[in-house]
Amino acid sequence: MGAIVDRLEALGQALYFALRATLALPSILGRPGQFFTQLYAVILGAMPLCMTAGVAIGIVVWIHLRGALQGVGGPGAVQYLPQAMALAVVLEFAPITAGLLTAGRTGASLGAEIGSMRLTEQVDALEVLGFSPIRELVAPRLAACMLALPVLTLFIMYIALGAGYLAEALGGSMSGQQYLNECLRVLTLRDVVPATLKTMVFGYLIGLVGCWKGMRAEGGTEGVGAAATGGVVVSIFLVLVADVVLVKAIQLLF
Repeated sequence: MGAIVDRLEALGQALYFALRATLALPSILGRPGQFFTQLYAVILGAMPLCMTAGVAIGIVVWIHLRGALQGVGGPGAVQYLPQAMALAVVLEFAPITAGLLTAGRTGASLGAEIGSMRLTEQVDALEVLGFSPIRELVAPRLAACMLALPVLTLFIMYIALGAGYLAEALGGSMSGQQYLNECLRVLTLRDVVPATLKTMVFGYLIGLVGCWKGMRAEGGTEGVGAAATGGVVVSIFLVLVADVVLVKAIQLLF
């Protein structure tokens, strides 16, 4: 019974922290410098991984789809390869990849950074000086994660589709213009916009979990490591769950 009470208490504290962090988001308008610093760090830090992931996704999806289409529909079915690639990459591969990569990198970074501030009493110093740690530390990082995810998602989309085109140019028979036309044939704003904007929810969850774990860090350097690990594990779990929920919600709404 005691363990259940402790878990419920922790859940209540986490929800209260989420509420305070959400209400503090408008405060970044008065301190744009902090926000852009965090946004730059999130995007720049994840860019190499996103580029690598985009190239890998584009080539691997091209290899699998081309073989599957030829096996099922014969050589003529390859004309549908760009359409299938575009839908797979834009609707799912790019958003979930951006979410997982950011959760792995930024979730750990936030947990370790704010955990170090907590253990070195920098957070306490802010409170003594009359500043809110939520407004000063959490809000800029939370907003940066929310806005960085759509940017990284679009970046992965372009890289993956471009890698698919290069693979087709080297190992296929379709021209660049034909590949582009076939990709655009099935993509509409009704598909692209919801798939891209849903990653803002991923960013919200990643930023919130990373900051929450950092704020609760304790026990010296081991506490910082635990905060970083917890930020990654919980962020990845929530991103996967949120993806399932959001995909179904988007289908129902659009």
